[in-house]
Amino acid sequence: MAPGAAIAASIPAGAGFAGGSLPLSVIFALVACLLCASSIGLLAREMPAAGSLATYAARGLHPAVGFLTAWGYILVSVLIPPLVLLQLGFTTASTINSDFSGYPANLWWPWALAGAVIVLAAGYFGIRTSARMGTILGVFEIAVFVVLAVFLIVHAGGHNTIKVFGTGYTPKSYHGITGVIAGSVFTLLAFGGFEGAAPLAEESKNPRRTVQRAVLYSTLGIGILYVFTTYAADVAFGPAGFSGFTSSGNNSWEGMARNLYGLFWFFVFLAIVNSTIANANAGVNIVSRMSYAMGRIHALPHALARVHPTHRSPVLAIVVSFVASVAVMLGLGFGYDPVTAFAMLGTAIVIVLVAIYILMNAACIGYFGAARNRGGRAWNPFLHLIVPVLGIAAFVPAWLTAAGIKVFSFVSPLTPPYSYMGPGVAAFMALGVLYLLYLYARHPQPVTEVGLVHLDEEPEA
Repeated sequence: MAPGAAIAASIPAGAGFAGGSLPLSVIFALVACLLCASSIGLLAREMPAAGSLATYAARGLHPAVGFLTAWGYILVSVLIPPLVLLQLGFTTASTINSDFSGYPANLWWPWALAGAVIVLAAGYFGIRTSARMGTILGVFEIAVFVVLAVFLIVHAGGHNTIKVFGTGYTPKSYHGITGVIAGSVFTLLAFGGFEGAAPLAEESKNPRRTVQRAVLYSTLGIGILYVFTTYAADVAFGPAGFSGFTSSGNNSWEGMARNLYGLFWFFVFLAIVNSTIANANAGVNIVSRMSYAMGRIHALPHALARVHPTHRSPVLAIVVSFVASVAVMLGLGFGYDPVTAFAMLGTAIVIVLVAIYILMNAACIGYFGAARNRGGRAWNPFLHLIVPVLGIAAFVPAWLTAAGIKVFSFVSPLTPPYSYMGPGVAAFMALGVLYLLYLYARHPQPVTEVGLVHLDEEPEA
């Protein structure tokens, strides 16, 4: 996720579980992602980093695992737009209500739909934000929250404390390490997509040396940002009551900015809006490109590979993703409320994404364990085995918590309706297994070709 949306909503979603110990949840997520970043960086040095994570799973483990990784990644990509559009909706509605009390705070859906239409139009016409513009907007988001975080730390004064990096401020319902792990479900959501630095590093002069460092450094950098901003909000709001911190309203980043620093709330609001639209657009781009690529090799219906003759955009794939996003967004948003729906979708995304990251660690072990893949280089037991195993172990507690699987005493499943996401994701993946068996029986070639799919290829007119 882009930093603004993650800081403002994804991480605060974990406050109800970790309370004032939420900064420790961020550190848990950072450590797990750094270990996985090492594995992904190593794999990216050996294979085209612009390929999907399915490429790594297919070649490091088995083509069937690669197919299921792609199947799961499609679900993640479909859920990202409704997730952040819900955030756009409830943030905008709450902001307007703060200035004009006559506007209903629960009238969120027009803004979410407006964002969906903007993203649809951008995808249909093949509009891409330039790398420079994307960098500028990203720096703006980060600058806004860093400046506000500094103000909040100064405001906290003598209440600054390192005790928030312990388990002492977890709520009674999720006390101790259990609450920290439950909170890390949503802090992991904030790190989603950390592997995105790999394709950029591949274009450098010496990718074999730089790609792993790029993934590690980018993950570390965003992690430090998340730890710093979460700490600032925690000590300024008050660790004892931080379980009441939310993603909108008075008890939020924008609310604190409004109450303490006047018009500074406007910059926070702009950063959140920019971040949500950018995230939604990225989600549509990923799912449409993956659908196009898999449709082209007949792993999905070939109609998804059709492109617009002028704009060269995969029209059907974009429309399908738009319809799915709006249906999920409105269905859960009206069925519960937009904030609850946001956390539900975030839980589902984490279940799939963390499972994929676990597979990336396993793929690193499998790929480098085969001598033919090392090109005569020595097997490194630390990088090729110990780090990936630690990465798997670091992800497992949060994944079990999100999936609702109580295996260890320190794992406590999330409360309903978030706990409904585990069976929902399991059903989707079961469909993927059935479809995989069908392909093996009728058309096995696409399963193998999934490992060769590259998401950087432009659709052909």
